[in-house]
Amino acid sequence: MHVIHLSVECFPLAKVGGLADVVGALPRYQRKLGMDAWVVCPYYDKPFTQEHDFSTVAKGSFFQGSEELQYEIRKETADSLGFPLYLIHIPGKLDREDVYCYPDEAEQWIAFQHAFLHWLKSSRIMPDVINCHDHHVGLIPFLTKYADGFEMFASVKTVFTVHNGQYQGWMSWNKGILLPPFDTWKWGLLDWDGLINPLATAIKCCDAFTTVSTGYLQELYTQANGLESLFSSEAAKGYGIVNGIDDVYWNPAEDKLIAVNYDVDSSKEGKMKNKKAFCEKYGLDDRLPLLTYIGRFAVEKGADLLPEIVATIFSNTENKISIFILGSGDVQIQANLQALLAAYPGRLATFFGYNEGLAHEVYAAADMILMPSRVEPCGLNQLYAMKYGTIPVVRGIGGLKDTVRDVSEKNGYGFVFQNAVLEDAVSAIERALDYIGQRGKMQRVRRKEMKLDFSWDKSAQQYIDLYNRL
Repeated sequence: MHVIHLSVECFPLAKVGGLADVVGALPRYQRKLGMDAWVVCPYYDKPFTQEHDFSTVAKGSFFQGSEELQYEIRKETADSLGFPLYLIHIPGKLDREDVYCYPDEAEQWIAFQHAFLHWLKSSRIMPDVINCHDHHVGLIPFLTKYADGFEMFASVKTVFTVHNGQYQGWMSWNKGILLPPFDTWKWGLLDWDGLINPLATAIKCCDAFTTVSTGYLQELYTQANGLESLFSSEAAKGYGIVNGIDDVYWNPAEDKLIAVNYDVDSSKEGKMKNKKAFCEKYGLDDRLPLLTYIGRFAVEKGADLLPEIVATIFSNTENKISIFILGSGDVQIQANLQALLAAYPGRLATFFGYNEGLAHEVYAAADMILMPSRVEPCGLNQLYAMKYGTIPVVRGIGGLKDTVRDVSEKNGYGFVFQNAVLEDAVSAIERALDYIGQRGKMQRVRRKEMKLDFSWDKSAQQYIDLYNRL
């Protein structure tokens, strides 16, 4: 079976969030299971494209409105990611350094999708399944069925994976002229509340949609940023498949980005050595429990609570703890955290920005990771953390609820709180601190979570089973 994963992110080509990690790993694991899986992304002027060899395998052109766009399909020659990677290069549209935040994003993603189908048609490539990832490619299930000139793809099955339903790709109807010509009787499939809504279009037109955890699938029926009724009406074709992690890249026993390698049996000593090296680097006391936050400074991640959480935790003199925060995003949240650094020297440290190598160091050094999310479709940080023996302190929502079991439950290995509010988060952290202080408990939980299997093998097979059913 031949499946093409279509996405605007793929690690290590271009990463902003968990979408990149999924697209950079799932196809490789599917190929291990015998599937012919490809990835197609936009071209980015980034280190990956500069450092790897690409060959041009196709060229073409099409009109986007009145503008004629030229495209090239560039294939990474060595298949160094474990799967064929194809990039679509369009001068002036798909040739930029960053993934998001350009004023003409709608035009970019329309061009990406049109060029993709134009290439498949001209090269006579007929996949069995196109797996579209998030709203940026949400028009594909519509275009393969109703766009003029692409009728040959009507039998190709489309699976749409919702990584985050809060972002839907809304665009005004004046952008409709930029789409490939289509059956205008079907315009209602593009529309939601008077706008073209690619996410809504995908859910209406795809053969099946998946979410990145079973918990998030249920939440979309009641919390989907205006699409609750649509998800409910299309529930029969919805499937929840929890994300996996690349347990080769995220493996403390072989990780070249951390100070000292360790496995389950050597985790106590290994974590201590990594913590000592890390705390020395950032001026923290390695004798204290180390709590971390890694991620975007966004309200949906609960990051607006971080300054208050830090101040409240430190104001209680009984809390003997150090905190390290790695992230970027909302400038006010960052400024509030910056202001706390002077107040708590030697107890709080930060790195504002994204640094993949540093994230590995943090997972290896930290005792706990905090995730106070308001929305968390799956969450990967808690899975990475547990692989490195770092205890998750999380809000019980979406994929966090699916993957973290509270220590109060049988075979529990984390700390779960129910509401994204200051009091609940602080209470969970203090409960974790008390637990850590009890002789032997920390190491037993650490060993338990490090033995959990969150690899892609099971999830990749679930995707393949879905493709086969279609």
